[in-house]
Amino acid sequence: MEALDALLNRVSVPRLTEPAPNAAQREALFQAALRAPDHGQLRPWRFLTIEGQGREKLGELFASALHAKGDASQAALDKARAMPLRAPLLIVVVARLQDHFKVPKSEQRLAAGCAAHGILIAAHAQGVGAVWRTGDMAFDTHVHKGLGLAENEELIGYLYVGTPATEPRTAPVLATEDFVAAWGE
Repeated sequence: MEALDALLNRVSVPRLTEPAPNAAQREALFQAALRAPDHGQLRPWRFLTIEGQGREKLGELFASALHAKGDASQAALDKARAMPLRAPLLIVVVARLQDHFKVPKSEQRLAAGCAAHGILIAAHAQGVGAVWRTGDMAFDTHVHKGLGLAENEELIGYLYVGTPATEPRTAPVLATEDFVAAWGE
């Protein structure tokens, strides 16, 4: 797939099934992530892969985080446990924020987000389905601790990755003039 085609036609693919990407495909995903803009070459990101029984373990972590917040219904706990089972592979994108005289932490977060986007583009280019999810479990300190995040780290999102269960939708064509304006003329 041509790069411009991948950029113009990538869409989120929320319905995913087995198989997960193979080793060569994963290598391409992570190599694409490592090409994200990186002022100061800080490499302010890292990735956790979760698959197989690890997804069930993550579901238990989600349920325990929900339970710790208070009165969670059984239905809510069951839903939390099932969330990681929506794809054969989850990639947790983590921003590793560093004190730097020239690169603010906000820019480092953006770089980690660009790395996540690189994974999504590389997935689409290889015919792999992927969707970026956040939600409460992306911002929960109990979950962060369970995943082993350090004090200087933030969870950027969960990338759910697998084989599209259905044909991905067609990307909408948006009018650029709705988002672009000349300034200073």
